[in-house]
Amino acid sequence: MVSDAHQALDGFSPATRGWFTGAFSAPTAAQAGAWRAIGAGSDVLVVAPTGSGKTLAAFLAALDQLASTPPPADPKKRCRVLYVSPLKALAVDVERNLRSPLTGIRQESVRLGLPEPEVKVGIRSGDTPPTERRALSTRPPDILITTPESLFLMLTSATRDALTGVETVILDEVHAVAGTKRGAHLALTLERLDELLPKPARRIGLSATVRPVDEIARYLSPRGKVEIVQPASGKEFDLSVVVPVEDLGELGASPAADGDDGAERPSIWPHVEERITDLVQAHRSTIVFANSRRLAERLCNRLNEIAYERATGEPLDEHHSPAELMGGSGAAQGAPPVIARAHHGSVSKEQRALVEEDLKAGRLPAVVATSSLELGIDMGAVDLVVQVESPPSVASGLQRVGRAGHQVGAVSTGVVFPKYRGDLVQAAVVTERMRTGAIESLRVPANPLDVLAQQLVAMTALDTWQVDDLLAVVRRAAPFASLPESAFTAVLDMLAGRYPSDAFAELRPRVVWDRVAGTVTGRPGAQRLAVTSGGTIPDRGLFGVFLAGSDPKKGGGRVGELDEEMVYESRVGDVFTLGTSSWRIEDITRDRVLVSPAPGVPGRLPFWKGDQLGRPLELGRAVGAFLREVGSLPQEDARLRLLAAGLDAWAADNVLSYLAEQREACGHVPDDRTIVVERFRDELGDWRVVVHSPFGAQVHAPWALALGARLAERYGMDAQVMHADDGIVLRLPDADLLNLDLLDQDPSKAGTEYDAEQAPVGAADVAFDKGEVDQVVTDQVGGSALFAARFRECAARALLLPRRNPGRRTPLWQQRQRAAQLLQVASEFGSFPIVLEAVRECLQDVFDVPGLVELMGDLESRKVRLVEVTTPEPSPFARSLLFGYVAQFLYEGDSPLAERRAAALSLDSRLLAELLGQAELRELLDADVLAELEREVQWLTEDRRIKDIEGVADLLRLLGPLTDEELAERGAEPGWTGELAARRRAIRVRIAGTPQWAAVEDAGRLRDALGTALPVGVPEAFTEPVKDPLGDLLARYARTHGPFTSATAAARFGLGVAVTEGALQRLAAGGRVVQGEFHPAGIGQEWCDATVLRRLRRRS
Repeated sequence: MVSDAHQALDGFSPATRGWFTGAFSAPTAAQAGAWRAIGAGSDVLVVAPTGSGKTLAAFLAALDQLASTPPPADPKKRCRVLYVSPLKALAVDVERNLRSPLTGIRQESVRLGLPEPEVKVGIRSGDTPPTERRALSTRPPDILITTPESLFLMLTSATRDALTGVETVILDEVHAVAGTKRGAHLALTLERLDELLPKPARRIGLSATVRPVDEIARYLSPRGKVEIVQPASGKEFDLSVVVPVEDLGELGASPAADGDDGAERPSIWPHVEERITDLVQAHRSTIVFANSRRLAERLCNRLNEIAYERATGEPLDEHHSPAELMGGSGAAQGAPPVIARAHHGSVSKEQRALVEEDLKAGRLPAVVATSSLELGIDMGAVDLVVQVESPPSVASGLQRVGRAGHQVGAVSTGVVFPKYRGDLVQAAVVTERMRTGAIESLRVPANPLDVLAQQLVAMTALDTWQVDDLLAVVRRAAPFASLPESAFTAVLDMLAGRYPSDAFAELRPRVVWDRVAGTVTGRPGAQRLAVTSGGTIPDRGLFGVFLAGSDPKKGGGRVGELDEEMVYESRVGDVFTLGTSSWRIEDITRDRVLVSPAPGVPGRLPFWKGDQLGRPLELGRAVGAFLREVGSLPQEDARLRLLAAGLDAWAADNVLSYLAEQREACGHVPDDRTIVVERFRDELGDWRVVVHSPFGAQVHAPWALALGARLAERYGMDAQVMHADDGIVLRLPDADLLNLDLLDQDPSKAGTEYDAEQAPVGAADVAFDKGEVDQVVTDQVGGSALFAARFRECAARALLLPRRNPGRRTPLWQQRQRAAQLLQVASEFGSFPIVLEAVRECLQDVFDVPGLVELMGDLESRKVRLVEVTTPEPSPFARSLLFGYVAQFLYEGDSPLAERRAAALSLDSRLLAELLGQAELRELLDADVLAELEREVQWLTEDRRIKDIEGVADLLRLLGPLTDEELAERGAEPGWTGELAARRRAIRVRIAGTPQWAAVEDAGRLRDALGTALPVGVPEAFTEPVKDPLGDLLARYARTHGPFTSATAAARFGLGVAVTEGALQRLAAGGRVVQGEFHPAGIGQEWCDATVLRRLRRRS
């Protein structure tokens, strides 16, 4: 081995070889293999677990070459190595780790009397200040470290010249992106980079353990041949599953208080918190992983409270709640951060860097993190990883535990704390599979059209392309290798303005497609659009949190970010905790929260709504097989089998008693060959039907959709269907069981006589024909909340919901609203690419429809049996599932609380008026709020003053025709409108007898609605007739005013009141405006735009 290893170093220059042999005893297997492959000259994929020196393996070869060859004469061609990392933190980390070899090789060269190499390293990520970015583009470093998003931005601007010398691209943590849309985006970005270069750059991919390796290799270099280096892994894991109480079953299966007396059932959290504190205090440095940001913040606070109590011997005031309480956001005592700090994506980068430094330096005993610390950041000497709740998948479990003992050859120690009995089974299976390295397989998404649309806008923004060349470049990227030409043309059609943009402004053309010459060119503004709204990480509409008094333009004072809903429920003066510090809210603006530190003050704990994908099918099968295996063994053998899997004694006893109780209650335990359909009545006397199956949410979600559709069709009942990893819960309202004579019974006996006739839904309703189930799911998916959410994200990626102002957040409700409007327009066109893409994403990436079809086939062929039981009360497995059902009600999909509260407003306004006798909304609206909102929608507030000609053009487009006085009032200079008119972008017209300025786009509308005389020379495109010109003008008037009467609107446009009234009635029928008495002073019947009214309600 030694000779072998040293042979691997033979290819290096003496200086590099000298430094390496001095610093390390021998290269690891991964390094030796990588260097041999790199020496051979093809693309290389190195697959090895965390802590095997992969990063150094890739860099050393590159460093050696850079150090031993002089830099090119042209400074623009100087950057020869490009390192792309999916995480900003990882980029900083790598830059730090490169310092030692760079200095080492330099000193070694001096010692050997060789010329001293000058190798510069630069970072370009979202956190890089603008001055450094400019320097990078004029004087690029030898090695550039960047993220996929920043690379996309560089290629879409003039900075791309700085990349023309790239020879090697190193992709780190490939497994983290390859299976996602972000990976598809990066694949296209790399193909665009290759187009710039004289010859395609060579790619070196670094990946943690993945399966199948060929899929990652295909992703890395779709056309070249790849040398795969995958040494046998000698990584040692020491894993255990710990339950800190004797019987989990006695604790509340749901953390919500049972009964009205508010007596809480005992909770598992205090035990978990105490035990984690013990572990932290017994180790040098610990990372605790939680599956959500909110749990991380909460746990972190409790650990500090406990440590404080232990250190001082006095408890903090007893107002705290256990770590997880659904719904409310709970509170934190102001314990000083003694032993733990929180680290997650919503904590700002400065705070995160501090936490990382403290942990590395050993000043901080523990960090509570989400997946933000999962990827290869070298966290120094972490000696223990604690995972609260079962890890979401085997792969992420391995990544997380790999943080402990990150050095080469170290043992990684991990402890898992399950949170209820259902979680315990998955935790056992995941840890067992982690030992054998049985990770889930990964798929590269096929043909994501939203990513394609975004990249096409970016590619054509700077250059004119031939259509055929465009298609060829796109197909070179692995995710698009099988892109059908029809889909490609549909996307180009959409970008070239084929769909009506008057119905939805963002559908306006972004590219010019000359079909005669076969060329595509970007329109003005395309580059800015791609740069400001590019990327694939969906915008969740989070509020930035900033220190009051700091200047955010200089990038200072950012504390982190909060979920929009958390902010809607907060008021100025509230104190909340973020990153384990308390902050007092000083002000809430429309896109940021200004805070001041409030050390030691108890605060609310924040919450964020994230969406987690469920358990994958293969892990589901493993869970099923595990249940079957343990269930079939005699008690003692089963216990030994569990202890061997790494469960502690209490955990093993809990699993066994859980299975025994389930068997007693139902007669069956669901496993990979048995699906149990259990029926019982809930506390309201409604039927609940629970389908127990271990196959995971990715199979259950589409199954639940199909079930809901079938019940509606067969029995006309609107059943509530909820899916989870361990099954599906149906709640059937009793009144809907029209064919059952339940009402004639003596009510005291109802629910006690169990004859199978009565339970409405049985096994027959649950099974589908395997040939038709995918069609049923496809038909249903368009109406689901999931589709609405995914459509919004796809539309944003396809640049159809651009950020109005790149620095500011777009509120989530506003995004939802714009997405809903877009969907309304798009759904009329069967070929609209983004609708197709959202359906594809739901069916292929979120749902596992092939898995569902396979399962239905197994049910038909009796490989999997269906068992029905009717029980007097829910079985233990059902109770674990209902734990999720309670939560489902607290987190209704894509309709947040603020929208549910205003649900009255989305009803038919006529019905509402009849319901209230006469819509007395005015009692709910506040006069000051009304005045303030009027100023806002009229653009009269200070922050909306216009600063340049473009501002005038936007005003005329958004507010409609304005007089000179009105423009001046909003900050316009007198000469600006004339200049716009000269450029044919604005026209001077007379409306209602006063001269006004209007946007040229409005020419046709004004002529057809009001009979306005147009000036000479208006381009033909803007005078084409539109469907409802007067409706458009009035709808815009309503959007930019508070409640108004028909007479005011008529006077503005010089129309008769009757005509205006008629047009407004039409808009009201379409739900765009609402009629009622809104003004607190009661002026009589008024009209108001539905959105404006919603904002009024929300602020009052």
